[in-house]
Amino acid sequence: MVPKIQPVERCDCEVIHEDTVKRVQEKMPLEENLYDLAELFKVFGDTTRIKILWALDEAEMCVCDIAVLLKMTQSAISHQLRLLKQADLVKSRREGKIVYYSLEDEHVRQIFDQGLIHISEEKE
Repeated sequence: MVPKIQPVERCDCEVIHEDTVKRVQEKMPLEENLYDLAELFKVFGDTTRIKILWALDEAEMCVCDIAVLLKMTQSAISHQLRLLKQADLVKSRREGKIVYYSLEDEHVRQIFDQGLIHISEEKE
């Protein structure tokens, strides 16, 4: 027996709280900024990149060390680091032949830490 699907609840009106809609609409960020924010959050949607960010939150590291830590190839790590750099989440510095990576700034650490706090909260 196939369960009966309930219809989605719908409003039968145009707008109920026009003042609220107007107030929120006036504060709504520009479409371009919302797009950029969505693109930023996409970068956080990959477990490997999250592991790299976690590692770089702990210490500045080179590709070789990150690859050993995550048991991945240097090529795979380099690819992910490139994406993280393009998103301005990670920065690099060269010391001789070695390139070291670290988090771009305190904002990245805060985003990461807030995400961890959020998933650790007890669900009611």
